[in-house]
Amino acid sequence: MSGEQLLIVLSTAIAAATPLVFAVLGETLSERAGVINLSAEGTIMFCAMAGFAVALASGSVVVGFVIAALIGALAALVVGFCAITLRQSQIAVGFVLALLLSDLASFLGVPIVRVPGPTVPPLPLPLLSDVPLLGPLLFRKDALVYLSYIAIALTWLYLYRTRPGLTLRAIGEQPNAAFARGADVVRLRYLYVILGGALMGIAGAAFSLDFKAGWSHRHTGGYGWIALAIVIFGGWNPLRAALGAYLFGILQSLASVAQDQFQNVPTQVLTVAPFVLMIVLLVLTSAGWLDRLASYFPPATRRRLLQMLRTSPPAALGKPFEQD
Repeated sequence: MSGEQLLIVLSTAIAAATPLVFAVLGETLSERAGVINLSAEGTIMFCAMAGFAVALASGSVVVGFVIAALIGALAALVVGFCAITLRQSQIAVGFVLALLLSDLASFLGVPIVRVPGPTVPPLPLPLLSDVPLLGPLLFRKDALVYLSYIAIALTWLYLYRTRPGLTLRAIGEQPNAAFARGADVVRLRYLYVILGGALMGIAGAAFSLDFKAGWSHRHTGGYGWIALAIVIFGGWNPLRAALGAYLFGILQSLASVAQDQFQNVPTQVLTVAPFVLMIVLLVLTSAGWLDRLASYFPPATRRRLLQMLRTSPPAALGKPFEQD
């Protein structure tokens, strides 16, 4: 692969990963607060349809994104109410909602299937776009891609460099201790679940108004489940989760290039290959396999590798909290 081809692959990967970045950041916030929003698949798909439909009707992509964010927040509110207030199974509620929203998106989106509509316009940044290598790769994109860069940095800084971020991590790890210190666990869990849902809504609109412009049946099929897997792969760390999204984008971009190189291979095989490879990576970074892989390295390298890759979910993830 030539340098120019590599640049194209990486540039395409960034565009492909941008919707996933918003989705994994939203799910990271929700799960850090202790609530699993398993409706990601359906939320992203429904918001992709709704965001495109609204943008098509209004002629404004901004309005499309706003409506998608509101719908994502509303879906997350349903999950939050059932999980936080009613203390029902987060897995069951999220899974049912994912199926419901997916089917609704397919049904309601029939009139706009493959209809041309507005998209996010390109916005090369002056001066930065002219920097060799980095300019074409990072700064000849659109406003949504730049916003994803900012969202990654702000989420990481908020979680690990601010007091509210410390409280957020506390309500997902030790909600009883956080409550004893004055944190309103119920209110904060609602807040972060709704915020996470809004980011998932933006992710859905990003598919239909930017990366995969337009709407078709099951337009974002599978991406919600991949977002959930990437959050685990990223160890509930926004920076690592974003890197996981970019890795998936690279796999998708390579699969597109491979279709031109291996024309005898069925298209379906190369289309699903990125999903399979992400699952393999997730398995390899699980505890058992990770220990086996690390055993081949010297002791000092092994410790650093395990410290960097070994992850564990928030201790109170998926567990109801009873506020006395």
